[in-house]
Amino acid sequence: MHVFPAPIPEWRSQIEQALDHASKFSADCPPRLQESIRYSLLAGGKRLRPLLALLSCEICGGDVSRAMPAACALEMIHTYSLIHDDLPAMDDDDLRRGRPTNHVQFGEATAILAGDGLLTHAFFWLASRINDPQQAVACTRELAIASGITGMVGGQQADLEAETAEASTLNVNVLKEIHRRKTGCLIRCAMRMGAIIGNATSAQLDALTYYGECIGLAFQIADDLLDVTGTAEKMGKQVAKDTQHKKLTFPSLLGVEVSQSQAEQLVQEAISALRIFPGKTAALEAIALYSVFRDH
Repeated sequence: MHVFPAPIPEWRSQIEQALDHASKFSADCPPRLQESIRYSLLAGGKRLRPLLALLSCEICGGDVSRAMPAACALEMIHTYSLIHDDLPAMDDDDLRRGRPTNHVQFGEATAILAGDGLLTHAFFWLASRINDPQQAVACTRELAIASGITGMVGGQQADLEAETAEASTLNVNVLKEIHRRKTGCLIRCAMRMGAIIGNATSAQLDALTYYGECIGLAFQIADDLLDVTGTAEKMGKQVAKDTQHKKLTFPSLLGVEVSQSQAEQLVQEAISALRIFPGKTAALEAIALYSVFRDH
């Protein structure tokens, strides 16, 4: 089993502290809304997207601390998407990270508002905490594209529509496009934001972008597989939900073995893209391998 390498445990602790600080709002925020936001935002998890932003900045020679606002903003967007994805109108889940989902704990209305609050606070955090104005604008643009109507939100819509589409219209290319937007865009964005703050060259930005694209798709394939092969205890959420909802997944189209093979191939392509950074790639290589060889 592949695990996150050093210095990632230390960075994860720093991310948790930064998220805790970022979610302590003024007295104007209703206490129950703050409680709902912090319930989901501080519930732990892999923190994959913020870690990738920090690593991308570091590999370009940047100051990792300057990328922390971007790391936090990414996790805010990711958490908002999970809160909304768990709602009865979407996937209707009652378990997330081993705890009741936000709407089960706080009610649907507050859960919706908590997601809305995280979405908007992410952009406030970028605009107010990234000191370089050009980098702040560039990162805001990247996050808006990745999380918006042609990115994550568009991918969610396409995923919903695939549940009721004619089987003859569904194929691997359609599925890849759904995954690219639903999951891949935000992972790609993490790499690009970190690179921007690290003052990457054009060649470095291109390499990290491609790494992010490969890892984003591989990570979602692995999630598809874990819904088939994983356990609720390790996953911290219900499994076999994709089959119940008749979702389009890689295992349903290609089977488990072929899906795993495709994920592993994507990881090798991601690692190959890092050759432009000789001697600095151990952590990103380890995360690439972890993305497909994990149990949760």
